Amino acid sequence: MEMPMGWFWCFCKQGRPYIGVLFLQLGYAINNLLVKSALDMGLNPYTFSVYRNVAAALAFGPFALYFERKIRTHMTFSVFWKIMLLALIEPVMDQILYYTGMKYTTATFAIAMCNVLPALTFVMAWIFRLEKVNVKKLHSQGKILGTVVTVGGAMVMTLVNGPPVPLPWTTKGFEGHRAPSPTSDTVSQDQHLKGAIMITAGCFCWASFYILQAMTLKEYPAQLSLTTLICTMGALQGTVVTLVIEKAKSGIWSMQTETEIAATLYSGIVRSGASYYVSGLVMKEKGPFFVTAFNPLGMVIVAIVSSIELKEKLVLGRVVGAFIIVAGLYLIIWGKSKDSNLSRSDSSEVEICDQETCNGKDQDDTKASKEDHRGEAVV
Repeated sequence: MEMPMGWFWCFCKQGRPYIGVLFLQLGYAINNLLVKSALDMGLNPYTFSVYRNVAAALAFGPFALYFERKIRTHMTFSVFWKIMLLALIEPVMDQILYYTGMKYTTATFAIAMCNVLPALTFVMAWIFRLEKVNVKKLHSQGKILGTVVTVGGAMVMTLVNGPPVPLPWTTKGFEGHRAPSPTSDTVSQDQHLKGAIMITAGCFCWASFYILQAMTLKEYPAQLSLTTLICTMGALQGTVVTLVIEKAKSGIWSMQTETEIAATLYSGIVRSGASYYVSGLVMKEKGPFFVTAFNPLGMVIVAIVSSIELKEKLVLGRVVGAFIIVAGLYLIIWGKSKDSNLSRSDSSEVEICDQETCNGKDQDDTKASKEDHRGEAVV
């Protein structure tokens, strides 16, 4: 009985990071579909960002107070300004840019553009020495080439349209139960380009958030508390930004449909609170790049469901660009896997060397003790 249980727990321990990133991608995909529906109904991206962070802070605050009361470290100035910066670049800037860009484009396009996130995270992790790169090694060259290919795929998605892709549920014989999304059919090229630039800028903020989160967790390891503080500061900063940009428009603070309320609650609790917490857990074990490496899964989920539910049309240029992005992404993943293998082999060599050193030292000690005994016997 001990062997199967030991194998099971070992399997669960090794599989936790993968389960975590799968949860993140599924949560992102559902969130994109809900929020896109709410945006089409008139939800304001600025007030949405504020409300979702309030929901996340209220949902996770009690858990942070109770479960982390013993492990929460003292707040220092260094940690405080990092939390303020984390709240600004993701709960405020990233969310406003991303969802405004989605309003100009489609849910499928928005999450497909997020496939540049692993490349951006890789470059920033390289700059901040959180990622090892040796340009003379083949696997490091693969990571660099994958980054270039991923960015090229994003440009293809942005600039190339082409004919629509025929899908089984978009043929004449298929009758959906929902009307087409107004933005999916009437988006002009200028709006599409504007939305693409906003989403790309949002992805840059998102990658910066992951890098800074990895640094902050080293100083402040209480993840639930960190999540709550980020969401709280994000709600406060988002309120100030909304009041400055939207000024005296009081009507933007009201949510009139169930879809808007459901999107806000789900996005706050799952997309903000739970995602920050899970990404922090995975990041501690695998690093910031691993957290972003499964984005194509979310793209596939959203592309299929949004074409059925939201009647979003897929054009050939965006499909080709998405495949280029995935190819570049997996070049990066291949290089990352070689890094893991090399680090394991290096650590095993160090252990062997340590064992040999210890064994040699023990043998020297044994010889010395024998010589001492012989000397005493002669005397």
